[in-house]
Amino acid sequence: MLFNTYAFLAFLVIVLAGFFLALRFGSVHGRVFLLVASLFFYSFWKFEHLFILLASLAFNFLCGTSIAAARDRPRAQSLLLAAGVAGNLLLLAYYKYTMLLLGTANSIWNLGLSVPEIILPIGISFFTFQQIAFLVDTRTNPDLYRNPIDFCLFVTFFPHLIAGPLVHHREMMPQFARLAAGAFRWSNLSIGLSIFVLGLAKKVLLADSVAPYADGLFNSGFAGGGPDLVAAWAGTLAYALQIYFDFSAYSDMAVGLARMFNIRLPANFYSPYKSRSIIEFWRRWHITLSRFLRQYLYIPLGGSRRGPVRRYLNLMIVMLLGGLWHGANWTFALWGGLHGLYLMINHGWRAVRGDRPLLPRLPSWLGTGTQTLITFIAVLIAWVPFRANSLEQALEILSGMAGLNGIASLDRLPRWLDGDLPWAPHLAALLAIAWFAPNTIEIFRRWRPVVNMEDIADFRRAVRARWRPTVAWSLATAALFVLCLLQYTKVSPFLYFQF
Repeated sequence: MLFNTYAFLAFLVIVLAGFFLALRFGSVHGRVFLLVASLFFYSFWKFEHLFILLASLAFNFLCGTSIAAARDRPRAQSLLLAAGVAGNLLLLAYYKYTMLLLGTANSIWNLGLSVPEIILPIGISFFTFQQIAFLVDTRTNPDLYRNPIDFCLFVTFFPHLIAGPLVHHREMMPQFARLAAGAFRWSNLSIGLSIFVLGLAKKVLLADSVAPYADGLFNSGFAGGGPDLVAAWAGTLAYALQIYFDFSAYSDMAVGLARMFNIRLPANFYSPYKSRSIIEFWRRWHITLSRFLRQYLYIPLGGSRRGPVRRYLNLMIVMLLGGLWHGANWTFALWGGLHGLYLMINHGWRAVRGDRPLLPRLPSWLGTGTQTLITFIAVLIAWVPFRANSLEQALEILSGMAGLNGIASLDRLPRWLDGDLPWAPHLAALLAIAWFAPNTIEIFRRWRPVVNMEDIADFRRAVRARWRPTVAWSLATAALFVLCLLQYTKVSPFLYFQF
């Protein structure tokens, strides 16, 4: 069930009313109602996949209780934890990577293996990683599994279930425990609705508006050879803006939805295109995934504790696996590898120059702008394999970006660059919004719309709160919501919908 559909709006109204009505009979009733509603939400897309989710919940709950029961037997705990993590990874590997591995084996060794058509259950990457983190932490905190309802709700809570953020039990389960009868708050409903509508507008008015430009490059062929320099850069910029506003939209909508239920979700997006380095980019883009990879992969691999060579190797391993987490295609591995290389260069540069500016003789604003532009161009180049349908197409577009196919040949332009649409001012306007407009966290800062904001290095320097619960804001939000509803005839899935 997509957030940008009439069916979801009807679902939301019913669940909000039912949740606060159930809370009148006690906290447990409210949480059980919300759990059932979340399971229904998950089953709406493909009912049979609900049983995969339920089996995963049961498996991890049993593993967790077994790990907790073996608190005085470290060896047994280690074996149970290894079995639990292996079980989760096998489930993820089967549904996500079987087709990739069999297809790769066939292409390399001509094995002629039958490649089954496996439909990926939505959200499997998210709920699998969340439960792996839960199992790992159970080893040091055996009391985590005392409440099966809160555990299941932590995993399945519908605002974050299908596309994140990747929540942590320490952020969610105490909030579920605090839900109490009579907990309805108009302030939370108004804040949540405002954030939700802003996210919805980013999706249907901004992200979807540039999708044809990106599709014109990545889904269309080119007469007379590959894309030229203008077509390649314009189409890649269009996709960069599409995924930026699409992911930002979903992150906002998830935060807003949870707030309506008096739950604060962690920040997952903080104006990443304003970053002045790739290190900073990964502190702002998919914040919760970066946190998971750091805590549960990078640090266990040794982090930076075993010397610079091992540190750079760990960075590359983490980013390669992070790339494959995004999708079962070698293009995602290339995207992760590029970001791994970027991080290695970034950390190496810092090791040599420390905190000194890149261009010390320039005025600070110009030096900062130059660093932001360099970072953005690096991110743009990496988006090509992320979006490309194959490695061959990615190399073809990268060749165009390098000018190897000419500068601007009319017979190689995609249709949308042929004068049919005002693409240049459109892309420039959206890029200006991404670079200069305040983000949702800044707008709602005073109302603390999310948790873990202390993880964002420059949050204390954020602009003063702009939002106030006024009549004018309510009217503006209502008008924006109506404008979004008018676009519901062109419903499109979120780019992170099936991960």
